[in-house]
Amino acid sequence: MKKPLIPLVATVVVLGLGLWYYLVQRRVPAPPPALPAPSVAPAPVPPPTHYPVPNTATANGASAASLPALVASDPALRVALTGLIGADAVKAFLAPDQLIRRVVVTVDNLPRSKVPYDRLPVATTPGAFLVEGDAQHATLDVRNYARYTPMVDVLRKLDVRALAKVYFHFYPLFESAYQDLGYPDGYFNDRLIAAIDLVLATPLPQGPIDLVQPHVQYHFADPRLEALPAAEKILIRMGPANAAIVKAKLAELRAALTAAPMAH
Repeated sequence: MKKPLIPLVATVVVLGLGLWYYLVQRRVPAPPPALPAPSVAPAPVPPPTHYPVPNTATANGASAASLPALVASDPALRVALTGLIGADAVKAFLAPDQLIRRVVVTVDNLPRSKVPYDRLPVATTPGAFLVEGDAQHATLDVRNYARYTPMVDVLRKLDVRALAKVYFHFYPLFESAYQDLGYPDGYFNDRLIAAIDLVLATPLPQGPIDLVQPHVQYHFADPRLEALPAAEKILIRMGPANAAIVKAKLAELRAALTAAPMAH
């Protein structure tokens, strides 16, 4: 009776050893710890808007959907501006095409050292640049100021609040043109106010303005004047009387644009 048990016991022992070897000697490695869930970067927060324009649908009874496309906006804008300054002034002083894009490009570049003169929204100032003196000692000829007087006269008579209403009406197109420049999260009205503030802060030198001619074009001899942004140098070249009118009108425009009811 005991002999049949020997194979059974041996089998149990072998199975037990095999189970022990599997569980102890050949222990299955523990699974690696779970990787933490990838962190999701927060969505970029657009810069704050400091000077939001009013909702054009509320302000003017028209929605953005009723505006023409940006590429086809010149006729409607020229009609609106004709009502402000007259057909003769529009024809004489405004660029023939792409007015909104030209305004946006110019405003964006005013704080920089140069503006692209081929993209200005206004016609080039007529007449040649006049200089007093010679290559040894040159100064800005005061007769240059008269070149800007006709355009400044139009600005002096301009109803700034009416201009602000036109700007607000077409504002979605200005914003679209600004985004096309590479500012998808920018806000054009903030850029415009910054440019106006820059012009208003322009120092107006008294007395003759010395010039130098390192190459073809003349530059201000005073390095502090030459280092000024393009907007301020343009204002200085207009002369003190014209600059005072421009500053006064820009101050009015700034007040009209920043006092607008906030709709955002």
